Amino acid sequence: MTPRVVVLAAPSGGGKTTIARELRTRLPEIFGYSVSATTRKARPGERDGEAYHFLTRDEFERRREAGEFLESTEYAGELYGTLRSEVERVLHSGKHVVLDVEVRGARQVRKAYPRPASVVLFVIPPSPRVLIERLRKRRTESEAELSQRIDIATREVETARRELGDVYDHVLVNDDLDLAVREVIDLVQGGGRDVAQRAPRDVASLLSDFVRQLRSEAAQLKQSTGRSR
Repeated sequence: MTPRVVVLAAPSGGGKTTIARELRTRLPEIFGYSVSATTRKARPGERDGEAYHFLTRDEFERRREAGEFLESTEYAGELYGTLRSEVERVLHSGKHVVLDVEVRGARQVRKAYPRPASVVLFVIPPSPRVLIERLRKRRTESEAELSQRIDIATREVETARRELGDVYDHVLVNDDLDLAVREVIDLVQGGGRDVAQRAPRDVASLLSDFVRQLRSEAAQLKQSTGRSR
């Protein structure tokens, strides 16, 4: 087995973290996980070094300037990044390394690890409404912050549509977790070249429809928020 960098990118609430966790849990001898770093505060139940490496902004910036990050980005006011040392640690163990990153991070990883060294997947839930409900269930954000997350998600899905075949090998609809995990395993074992074997226009149309629906849901949310004030 040739170890690869497996990138799962998704809008917040898309389920990429859950899929990454399942890959590692089900096949720990094949998949290793690169723990990302962030400046955001830990949520209830999250432990430093497991969910994320929780860093202060000054520490994050210092390490980024030192070239320690493979990719990094700012999302909703917080910094996120993947440490090169984490990726190399897993690859040197002979395992595929699973990265749970944002859209801009996926582009940076693809540049650093071109095909076939990496497999880059974009994950979306079955519908925008499901995405919004997943974010609501966290109960960690205000309605204004939720609206901001949705606006970001809309831009990210549109970016993924434009980058199909260039950055992204496959769009994964995360409706059934078990099926989603098995699909990732099949893609990684097959080298990840899914886009070239499917109809790119169909996949692009799927993402375009998702963007339109997401904008509609976001508009309704903003109207509801405005009426409640």
